Amino acid sequence: MKARAALLLASVALAGCEVAEGGLENSVRPTARPPAAVAPAPSEESLRLAAFYTRLEQGQRVRGLLRTDGGTVDAPFNERTLAENFLAIALFDENPGNEIRVGAAPVPTVLRKWSGPVRIGLRFGASVPGEDRARQEMQARDYARRLATVTGHPISYVGSGGENFSVYVVNEDERRALAPTLASTIRGFDETTAATVRDLPRSVYCLVIAFSGSRSANYTRAVAIIRQELPPASWRSCLHEEVAQGLGLPNDSPRARPSIFNDDEEFALLTRHDELLLAILYDRRLPAGIAAAEAAPLIRRLAAEQLGAGPV
Repeated sequence: MKARAALLLASVALAGCEVAEGGLENSVRPTARPPAAVAPAPSEESLRLAAFYTRLEQGQRVRGLLRTDGGTVDAPFNERTLAENFLAIALFDENPGNEIRVGAAPVPTVLRKWSGPVRIGLRFGASVPGEDRARQEMQARDYARRLATVTGHPISYVGSGGENFSVYVVNEDERRALAPTLASTIRGFDETTAATVRDLPRSVYCLVIAFSGSRSANYTRAVAIIRQELPPASWRSCLHEEVAQGLGLPNDSPRARPSIFNDDEEFALLTRHDELLLAILYDRRLPAGIAAAEAAPLIRRLAAEQLGAGPV
């Protein structure tokens, strides 16, 4: 897990980006984007959260966290550590059963990923100002292009409507009201999942829920939720980790560095190490549904191919 994207277990606070799995998507009806002019006043709780996350981000920066340099100078890795990190991140799950489990040990799982195109769309609550929407859409569009290049998989940003990977940007009040809507439109979005969305603790900044069929390891639908109260750097960090986790990297590892898949919050944005994890994940020789024991030799080969030999 991780601060901004899984469950962040930092001493200052937690910034969650949780990944859960559900059932196969039913037909999800596109919802109209709320008009920017009708922005209700934020509740006292939303204002308190915004102040809390701003202080937290400031403290992280003072401590040298939320780095955006990628760690190429001081965090070398080699094919062995890359393979080990892939196994830990792609073939273990922090939160099976759609529940946030703070401090619980990850459990083994099979490899999951998307077989079809991934169409990402941002859906904004009325609380999100127009200037924030424009900036966030630009960041999402650029990130989708980067992910498509890294993975060789069809990944695109399509806006709001027609997407199969929805990223909701909502404040505290909007998020609590969102759970019933998602439960009524997505098959497999059960009460446990709805409760996770509705009762999100402030220690969790954001989360992602990826859905596959009951007999399939291929994702067909994903929903991410990012708190509108987050300041810009933490918001972008959430976007990077939630979408990457929703592509099939559900776990975090304390040994992964330089990486966003680590609870220490050292890195804010996808690193070169993380790009290689995604490249391995979407290598056509690595099938969805494979377990760790069977996958390990192939993953070591793929890591060696990605790096050649020696540290990066």
